[in-house]
Amino acid sequence: MINTKIYKAVYNLSEKLMAAAEKEDQAAFDSLYAELEAVCVEHEETAKDHPEQWETLADFTDDLPRAVVVYQKALDKAIAMNSKDHMSSIAFSMAKLQVELNDKGAAIKNLQAAKISANKIEDKELKEEIDDLLSSLLIA
Repeated sequence: MINTKIYKAVYNLSEKLMAAAEKEDQAAFDSLYAELEAVCVEHEETAKDHPEQWETLADFTDDLPRAVVVYQKALDKAIAMNSKDHMSSIAFSMAKLQVELNDKGAAIKNLQAAKISANKIEDKELKEEIDDLLSSLLIA
């Protein structure tokens, strides 16, 4: 379980990041992103480290190859915790970026892993999205 104080900080920063992106305020976005990254780095390798903060950081990383690296860090932490919900959502998000980066093989691998971990979660919509993207890549 993510620390409540960190969860609130990450959630608050993500709302502000979305608002800055909607306003196309790059300076505010960059400043908020740096704050979020600082939260992640501050708690890295401590008892307060959690995949959710890294997944959120990856969600707001504009540099797609870098975002994949951050998602991998989040996924490694989710696997270490055996958090099926996080494993599924992170692997799915990473696969979507890999599709954009024309790395079909890595995307399929992550979607197959996401599908396995999604068997243990209740989010039917995520399961369907994983299945749909995986099917489309296997057919193509």
